[in-house]
Amino acid sequence: MKNVVITGTSRGIGLELLKIFSNNSFNVLSLTRDFQTVTDLNLKNVHSIHMDISNEKSIQKAVGYISERFKKIDIIINNAGCLINKPFLETTFKDFEKVYSVNIFGVAILIKQLFKFLKSEANVVNISSIGGISGSSKFPGLSAYSSSKAALNLLSEMLAEEFKDNGVKFNNLALGAVQTEMLQEAFPGYKAQISAEKMASYIYKFATEDYKFFNGKTIPISISNP
Repeated sequence: MKNVVITGTSRGIGLELLKIFSNNSFNVLSLTRDFQTVTDLNLKNVHSIHMDISNEKSIQKAVGYISERFKKIDIIINNAGCLINKPFLETTFKDFEKVYSVNIFGVAILIKQLFKFLKSEANVVNISSIGGISGSSKFPGLSAYSSSKAALNLLSEMLAEEFKDNGVKFNNLALGAVQTEMLQEAFPGYKAQISAEKMASYIYKFATEDYKFFNGKTIPISISNP
């Protein structure tokens, strides 16, 4: 049975990913701040523990849990995200710090801590955004969010190059608008054309099969613009 680690799983795409991987007989570790929500679902082969990806000590604690129970990890999906919609001139240092801590700093530290569990043919899928791709259409108010996703895209490129001889693949899926709670909180009333369930199904297919054809790539996943 393959082992999968997924962050940000208490709602939206992350929660749907848990259901899909569970239904397909994967052993899944859910890393999320609201771990009780996941635990209460009682999904088969899903283990949930508390982790705040913006806190290094919390990450280290989660890695300790993994070390006691896993000898290898086949897939990591970095899905946890933070989105702040605020005009640039109103954006504070703390706003940027909050977004970057979740979207880039925590992702980098988690990958670093879990790398020893990644064997040949393992893969890391980072959930990015169309807004993080240079030249794409942009939403005003997302200076912190979109720039953090651009950093995430480049991080995957760097890791793919640095570890190209290890057999581990690193890729980004740059999503367009998806109907999730996070989107509604940032853009009340906005209706995306893609549901969390449909996007999770695509991510599952990529993480289990299609990733084999890519390394260090940022792949746009959107049927609308942006």
